Amino acid sequence: MTPVIFPSKCLALLSALVLFATLPTSALGSNTKADEQAGAVLFSNKGCAHCHGPSGGGGKKGPDLTNLRKDKDWTPAKITNQILNGGQKMPPFGDSLTDQEAAQLVVWLRAKNRPTPPPAPAQ
Repeated sequence: MTPVIFPSKCLALLSALVLFATLPTSALGSNTKADEQAGAVLFSNKGCAHCHGPSGGGGKKGPDLTNLRKDKDWTPAKITNQILNGGQKMPPFGDSLTDQEAAQLVVWLRAKNRPTPPPAPAQ
């Protein structure tokens, strides 16, 4: 049997679809205040604020994420893929986040009234 070779764009799409299909159903449908708060804490504790600013308003390295929820191109699956696999200048965080944590970050990023992340822990 001859192996099938996919162009890189097809592989990226296939990876995103596989990732979306493997997320727990509760992570895909969750959008509770507790998930929003957990996402805010993760944003601070996992170092997201280092690049994206304390509340996601943008920083020296990372773009402003405050209007991400209004951008129809940034679906929950695409945001999850970006968080876990990285892209452009963003490093991947798939090794340091669980699927549930990634889902909570997405819920926080897409929340209409985002809870304010706590201050980053001292290093």
